[in-house]
Amino acid sequence: MLLALLSGCATSGAGTEGGCAAFRPIYTSRADMLTDGTAEQLLAHNLTGARLCRWAPVR
Repeated sequence: MLLALLSGCATSGAGTEGGCAAFRPIYTSRADMLTDGTAEQLLAHNLTGARLCRWAPVR
């Protein structure tokens, strides 16, 4: 059963960019009022995107 599930998963080639193409970094403005929990979630999202999708910091 596991082999059947894994055989349908491509790791490279056409159509495998979808995950990174669907998501973008989240930016905040100075006017945003964030709770500590929300700020931690935004940071986790952006760090994960940087690691998995090679998002580069805005300069």
